[in-house]
Amino acid sequence: MAPPLLYLADIALTFGGTPLLTGAGIQVHAGDRIALVGRNGSGKSTLLKIAAGEVEPDRGERFLQPGTTVRYLPQEPDLTPYATLGDYVREGLAPGDDPHRADYLMAELGLDGDGGTKTLSGGEARRAALARTLAPEPDILLLDEPTNHLDLPAIEWLEAELSGRRSAIVMISHDRRFLSRLARKTVWMDRGRSRQLDKGFDAFEDWRDKVLEEEETASHKLGRQIVREEHWITHGVSGRRKRNMRRVRELAELRSRKAGETRVQGNVALATADAAVSGKLVAKLDQVSKAFDGRTIVDRFSAIIMRGERIGIVGPNGAGKTTLVNLITGRLQPDSGTIRLGLNLDTLVIDQKRQMLDPAWTLKDALTDGAGDMVAIGETTRHVMSYMKDFLFLPEQARTPVHALSGGERGRLMLARGLRNASNFLVLDEPTNDLDLETLDLLQEFIAEYAGTVLLVSHDRDFIDRTCTLTLASDGKGRWLAYAGGYSDMLAQRKGAEGPAPRAGIKGARPVETGSAGRETAAIPGGKAKPSARLSFKQKHALETLPAEIGKLQADIARLRTALAAPDLYAKDPARFARYAEALEARETALSDKESEWLELEMLREELEG
Repeated sequence: MAPPLLYLADIALTFGGTPLLTGAGIQVHAGDRIALVGRNGSGKSTLLKIAAGEVEPDRGERFLQPGTTVRYLPQEPDLTPYATLGDYVREGLAPGDDPHRADYLMAELGLDGDGGTKTLSGGEARRAALARTLAPEPDILLLDEPTNHLDLPAIEWLEAELSGRRSAIVMISHDRRFLSRLARKTVWMDRGRSRQLDKGFDAFEDWRDKVLEEEETASHKLGRQIVREEHWITHGVSGRRKRNMRRVRELAELRSRKAGETRVQGNVALATADAAVSGKLVAKLDQVSKAFDGRTIVDRFSAIIMRGERIGIVGPNGAGKTTLVNLITGRLQPDSGTIRLGLNLDTLVIDQKRQMLDPAWTLKDALTDGAGDMVAIGETTRHVMSYMKDFLFLPEQARTPVHALSGGERGRLMLARGLRNASNFLVLDEPTNDLDLETLDLLQEFIAEYAGTVLLVSHDRDFIDRTCTLTLASDGKGRWLAYAGGYSDMLAQRKGAEGPAPRAGIKGARPVETGSAGRETAAIPGGKAKPSARLSFKQKHALETLPAEIGKLQADIARLRTALAAPDLYAKDPARFARYAEALEARETALSDKESEWLELEMLREELEG
């Protein structure tokens, strides 16, 4: 085999008294595609910076073949010294590089080379950094989270671009689909050291679990051996002094090995405060439209969202994902159409763009809102140090300012802040940014077990596949289309669709198309419209009267809850308290039945009317 282009061996580095790397290394050969994976804080980005020559290790060897060119994509690029995007991108070219390559990449990534750099969004800065890194044709590309802040079209373009490159590539990413498609080798950063698997990312997780299982078995055997030797030292029959001293020294060596074992970092303990159960209906949108500055963002969108659904929202940046979420949650009023929200909704929005975090806060203040040492979680409290451990923060990090946290740590902090609050309608806006694979697995399990309804905005295709039962996708013209299942299911349904793209609501989401008379009719096999049918008089009457009945029950429930909340009611009049509680239970049962009846009739009406 030809010698490696880049070689790192026995790399050690300590930050703030804590060893980060203790024996890490990597070899990059021509044409390699290496996924560099590991928990947040395991030293992946630091090792990549050492490989790029930007950080000097405390110990170890770095060798770069003479004449080898390297380009490095940082996780947080700094564009402030440059007046325009074009200046920033072209400055990355070396003598002899094709200057038109920079213009081509900016065009492909939707960037204006004459645009300024002062007010860029995270996605624009990331695309500019990609254009600068990819414009040359280096021997080695070092990419730190290249998909962060990119929308799905940009991620898929990047996959195709990198697949056609001759450069060796070392990439850090938490996008499973991205790594699966590109990586041919995997380097795992674990407790300061690196381990290499000469297979792609698809084989990594099974291999990692096997390695950890073997370590646990070996550690258990070592512990049992120490117990046996200690028992011999204490209770064994004394023999020759020389033999006794040898076994004493062997026991000391065993204890030293045990003490030198590094524990695997624990998992995040995700849990949310308990909230009351919402009504069966979460939201009903009927022919809702919204436009900004003459551009239609949502065009005649209809949907019925039921309790317990997991809905993914996907689309390119600027398609209106946030606008659609705000309409569904009732935080934004439509230009036309109606929105009806269900009963007893406690909505929690976790914005992973970190806009809810003040950089000047300390970690402790961010969790307690600056109010002492206790964290309020619903109606209970916990000490901040205990709560920090659930999200893998160390006690010594309590006074660390938010701006000094890594991207993954800020992501975990956002989850920790959000999950303090009781909710039954959870909105997650890009929750996967910067989170490691193990935390993503736990977040996936949390969503699956969450008792309420979930809206998920994400560009992580694998995460959507693992969590969502329905996907809403933009067609780029304001129409939002519903597809059963996750992202892969959406692609399969799009490929299998014939004729114009469908427009559909969520419940009863069959494709709809515009007929010759301008009326929408349900599409069925054979291209024939569904035969017309009508609701019975009794069904029509129920549809007209049920909303008033539901409203009256909601008012009664609110009144009874207010009465039961009186602190002295039970002490003064236990019989009245019991009557109110019984009446509340009866009305809540009646409300659930009325809502179910109305929903069934409304869905039937929509199906019959197309």
